[in-house]
Amino acid sequence: MPDAVKARRDLLGQCCFWLHVAVLLFILAGWAAPVRWLLAAYLAFLPLVVLHWKLNKDACILNNLENWLRHRRWRAPETNAEEGAWLRTLIAGATGVTLSPPAMDALIYGAMAAFWTLGWVHFFRFQGA
Repeated sequence: MPDAVKARRDLLGQCCFWLHVAVLLFILAGWAAPVRWLLAAYLAFLPLVVLHWKLNKDACILNNLENWLRHRRWRAPETNAEEGAWLRTLIAGATGVTLSPPAMDALIYGAMAAFWTLGWVHFFRFQGA
């Protein structure tokens, strides 16, 4: 992530960052959930995440809530580099590679489709409770 983002990550920023990480981990690993009810929740969650991005101009509500708590407005892209680009800034910070918005869209929506497919396969093959 850019140095400016790292430098200003206070307690609120840390909370929002780690909440994003938790959501990301659920998206990445939820398809392998060991219980059927959690798989069902996962299968509902993924399309809801995509729908919420589309209805919210490709931004995450977690960034909007952080903006609201900081600036008392829903959008603040001039002060929040992560608004609508949290994963892109994370990838750029970790690898130094800055992907274009269309490349990120292809990566994100392709991954979401792949994980959702894995979730359905696991759901239909699931033998547990």
